[in-house]
Amino acid sequence: MTVHFIGAGPGDPDLITVKGRRLIEQCPVCLYAGSLVPEAVVAYAPEGARVLDTAPMTLDDTHAEIVKAHSEGKDVARVHSGDPSLYGAIAEQIRRLKTENIPYDITPGVSAYAAAAAAMGQELTIPEIAQSLILTRMSMKSTDMPPGETLENFGRTGATIVIHLAIRNLREIERQLAPHYGPDCPVVVAYRVGWPDQKFIKGTLSTIREAVRVQKITRTALIFVGPAVDTPSDFKDSALYDPTIPHVLRPKVNK
Repeated sequence: MTVHFIGAGPGDPDLITVKGRRLIEQCPVCLYAGSLVPEAVVAYAPEGARVLDTAPMTLDDTHAEIVKAHSEGKDVARVHSGDPSLYGAIAEQIRRLKTENIPYDITPGVSAYAAAAAAMGQELTIPEIAQSLILTRMSMKSTDMPPGETLENFGRTGATIVIHLAIRNLREIERQLAPHYGPDCPVVVAYRVGWPDQKFIKGTLSTIREAVRVQKITRTALIFVGPAVDTPSDFKDSALYDPTIPHVLRPKVNK
């Protein structure tokens, strides 16, 4: 048997990959994070499959289900939201699987930040404005951040920053980032990306906290910060299609 870690995407059932859906259709055991993965995704499981919402379960509980499936030779679809490589909490699961020589593989999914950018209709890496994307979070009730991985340090880069799990910490975000980006730096809060009630709140580092308070958003949101979040109209075209710059697939320069 094999444990298949599957990224289900951010919420829209249509954003799961073809491979991810096919694996769910084939697995007699399906464990899914019900707080973030819609039931429509695991509805692809075969008739009679053991389908369990792991939201109320502990790591020991989920591992026990996997061990049981292993003893019975049954493949497991372990379905996570977004892409499991980012805050997917799969590392501790994989460590246990390796200890017991239980085979596994990983099928990537659409991350919420990518789905949010698509819904906003924009690119996050704009020529000469921002060419880097930092995905991070803040220490609150979850695991502490490693030393050095602070918003203040990231802010010095000027890159586009996407902050997870921090919607209740907007005051601190403003305090750490305003000295580097300025109080008028664009900010977008993306709420429940990919779900029917998704919402995008726009503002600046100095105004977004009040805008979010009015909307009463307290969870399940991403925070985008940086000049590329509100793309100016006068940015320079990318060199990718520049007729005066040759490359291996376009060796001739047009003058």
